[in-house]
Amino acid sequence: MIELQNVKKTYDNGTKALRGVDMHIDDGEFVFLVGPSGSGKSTIIKILTAELRPTAGNVFVNGFKLEKIRQSSVPFMRRTLGVIFQDFRLIDTKSVYENVAFAMRVIGASESAIRKRVPYVLELVGLGNKGRRLPNELSGGEQQRVAIARALVNNPAMIIADEPTGNLDPARSLEIMMLLEQINALGTTVMVVTHERDLVNRFTKRVVAINKGKIISDGMDGYYTYEEE
Repeated sequence: MIELQNVKKTYDNGTKALRGVDMHIDDGEFVFLVGPSGSGKSTIIKILTAELRPTAGNVFVNGFKLEKIRQSSVPFMRRTLGVIFQDFRLIDTKSVYENVAFAMRVIGASESAIRKRVPYVLELVGLGNKGRRLPNELSGGEQQRVAIARALVNNPAMIIADEPTGNLDPARSLEIMMLLEQINALGTTVMVVTHERDLVNRFTKRVVAINKGKIISDGMDGYYTYEEE
């Protein structure tokens, strides 16, 4: 469960990135967070992952109160999240299997658990036969599937996908969104942060729109629009 209560963030240079954001995401929801560049989307992600602390307001992520979280507790909070990035962030010298297994080794998982979990997750994202490949032997869409598998492998409560289709063509973008929809159907909360309105409008999902640091709409009609600055 995610809860932001009157969250504000002012950067050291005086930029007011968030101006009193209220947002609640229940377990099992699928939510698009949308808006133009500079609207506050990235700041929200950084606050939810404890990379930044809010200037004011309350933030709850899967049972953790982030505005006062101890640094020693941050790794435990982050284990409840799986984060997917636009640029994949795979290790070029490691195979697909090892890229995904690495995420489990970081948290101290046993080799027997890794051998059981990694093939299952690779199968789930449609890469069951690509475990021995290196990232540069895969298409962009396949690399993003590896990134999704890595985000899923530790069984997080929530997936945060930050512009997950930004480097993909429309067909691959749709495939990735449909995969995230399938993952959500299995019970994982999904938040997709994007500015691709055409892609969002193809899905009937909750859409939270932000602009100039404020939530300007929040609805289930699966459609949004905004004026670029």
